[in-house]
Amino acid sequence: MAVAALVDLRGLRTAPSLTEAERQVLRQELQERLAACDWFTVGVMAPWAAAATATLRHCEAALDWSPLAPLNGHDPQGGTGAAAAEAGPVFLKGNQNTGTFSLRQENGLGEGLLISGHSPADPEAEDTWGPLPLDFFG
Repeated sequence: MAVAALVDLRGLRTAPSLTEAERQVLRQELQERLAACDWFTVGVMAPWAAAATATLRHCEAALDWSPLAPLNGHDPQGGTGAAAAEAGPVFLKGNQNTGTFSLRQENGLGEGLLISGHSPADPEAEDTWGPLPLDFFG
């Protein structure tokens, strides 16, 4: 499947493999779309907690976002709930507005990174982009 724009990812259950050229095109488009938003939520569908957290951290670093803190002590790096989260597929949801992320075990998901842009002043800028590969920013 050739990917020429973010809209090509819409509706996919799992992120496709991307060529370097496709990644560059998507990064440029994503940067332009993100610039129009005030804050973001992130969803990561991953095979285990450490992969979800690594994806979040790479995304934060690449986009110069402040790191989100784990909500309710569910820190996949060894905190409460880590053993359960490491047992299988997980969904991580991060929210810049609250400054936190949560992590839960969830079967039946695909794999990938979703980013939603929020702009109360400009609702036309709001959208969800992805799924992008887990290593899109890594």
